[in-house]
Amino acid sequence: MKKIVRWLSIVLLLFLLLAGVMFASLSIGAAHVPFAKTLSLILQGDDGSAYYSILFNIRLPRIIIGFAVGSALSLAGVILQGMFRNSLVEPYTLGISGGAALGVCLGIVLRINNVFGAITIPALGFLGAIAVIWLIYFLSIRKDALQMQGILLTGVMISFICSSLFMLVMALARMEDLHGIIFWTMGSLEQSQGKLIKAIVFVSIGGLCAAYAFCKDLNAFALGEEEALHLGISTQTTKKILFVITSLLTGASVSVAGIIGFVGLVIPHCMRILFGSDHRILLVSAYLAGGIFLIICDTIARTLIAPLELPVGVVTGILGGTVFIYILSRKQGGR
Repeated sequence: MKKIVRWLSIVLLLFLLLAGVMFASLSIGAAHVPFAKTLSLILQGDDGSAYYSILFNIRLPRIIIGFAVGSALSLAGVILQGMFRNSLVEPYTLGISGGAALGVCLGIVLRINNVFGAITIPALGFLGAIAVIWLIYFLSIRKDALQMQGILLTGVMISFICSSLFMLVMALARMEDLHGIIFWTMGSLEQSQGKLIKAIVFVSIGGLCAAYAFCKDLNAFALGEEEALHLGISTQTTKKILFVITSLLTGASVSVAGIIGFVGLVIPHCMRILFGSDHRILLVSAYLAGGIFLIICDTIARTLIAPLELPVGVVTGILGGTVFIYILSRKQGGR
């Protein structure tokens, strides 16, 4: 009972922190909106002022994407680290981001978006991620059994191949296309397509619900596959389903927001240090914390050198790496 109360307290605290971060992110920006005005617009609705357009047409979509993408990447990191029993595994380790980057790069160079519209680039990114997922699955399965070590090694090699092909395409690309390619690879939450926003929110929340059904299985995986099998868990079926869930979460996130590193590595590790390794609380806490972290990073990215904007992937790398090193050094010092 005490454990359940503690977990509920953690979730409530993270929800309150999320609400506070979202509210602050709405107000803070190149055009500062007073907190009282922000609260008034939230409660009363459109008053015809420019503030309403800034808050709800520009900043709110970014906040929603930031939460959905950050949560999805963090959730994928928790699942993969639990499956591999390795806290250094992250969503991008499997090469999914490399496939998405290659798809987007080809789309920009071939200018397919000029024919089919702006949604083409995210769609190509997702197709690239799906292609890598299928290739890794096909190469790693042996006698209907998914080999975890094979997934990891194959994913790393495919990531190197995709990165090399990506650089090859960039070397052959026109100068005017390079800016779009480079900016996309650094990550951005500036996405105005309403359908894409709804899609990434749906994938993110759906991924959490699906993954939580396997929280006890992930706890068993911490003991090893053989022990999990002896506990009555169908390890092969569980691995296949979790692999699909993490792949869809990563592929959707990368296709919408570009390559945003460190979220899927740092947040799960930090939550594990703070709240323990029980996946019944780890999945939810990492999900909420990932969204909070990316919203904070995006707020910093668009305000630090306003009116210019930094790529959010740069901020997540610097801030995430610093926080990770600090927490790790404190943990080692405590020991």
